[in-house]
Amino acid sequence: MAKNEVTPQEAAIGEAITKTESFFENNSKGAIWALVAIFVLAGAIFGYRKLMAEPRVEKASAMIAEAQYRFEQANPDYELALNGDENGAGFLEIIETYGSTPAGNLAKHYAGVCYLHLGDLDAAADYLAKYSPVKGLPGQIVNAQNLGLQGDIAVEQDDLAKAVKFYDKAVKASDNIYTAPLYLRKAGLALRAQGKEKEAVAAFEKILALYPSSIEAREAEKLIGSENR
Repeated sequence: MAKNEVTPQEAAIGEAITKTESFFENNSKGAIWALVAIFVLAGAIFGYRKLMAEPRVEKASAMIAEAQYRFEQANPDYELALNGDENGAGFLEIIETYGSTPAGNLAKHYAGVCYLHLGDLDAAADYLAKYSPVKGLPGQIVNAQNLGLQGDIAVEQDDLAKAVKFYDKAVKASDNIYTAPLYLRKAGLALRAQGKEKEAVAAFEKILALYPSSIEAREAEKLIGSENR
C-alpha cells in the first residue's frame, strides 16, 4: 500500500467526520477432592483449547481473510464483504460460525462498518455494539474507532448526549495523538451543538494542552475563538 493511500478504515472515519460536522473452598477430604476437580477441569480446558478452540481460531482467521480483502480493496464491495459468496465467506457467516473467536469478534466490528457504508444505521449500531474491546495494539485503535463510530451514529440519530458519551469512551480507549484528539474534537462539536459552550471549549482546550502537535490542535484555537466572536 502506498504511503499516502487512505485505508477504508480511515475513509470510514473521514466520512463520519463530514457527516457530524454538519450540525454538528472445610475439611481435608473435601480439599483433596477439590484439587482433583481442579486438575480435571484444567485438563478439560487444555483439551478443549487444543482439540477445539485452537483449530476454530485458525479456521476463523483463514475465513476472515477473504472478507477483509474485499473490504480493503481500492473500490470496496461492502455488501459482498458482509454477505460473501461461493468464493469466500462474508463477515456475517464468520460471526455466525466463529463468533466467539478473535476473528469472529473482529468481524462484528467490520460488519458494523459495512452496514454504516450501506446506510443501515440500526444494523451498524447493533453489530458495532456486539464487538468486545481487546487489549494491546493495534486492538486499542479498533476499540477507539468502534466507540467513535457508535458516537457518529448517535449524531446521525440526533442523540448528541449519547454521542458525547461514546466519544469520551473513545478517547479513554486509546489515549494517543492520533485518535484521542480526533474524538475530543467530535465531543466538543457535539457539545457545542447542544449549546454547552463551556464544556465544548474545555474539550478543545484539552486538545491544545495534551496533544499540541496533533492535526486537531491546529483547529482547536479557531474553534475556541469562534465562541468568543
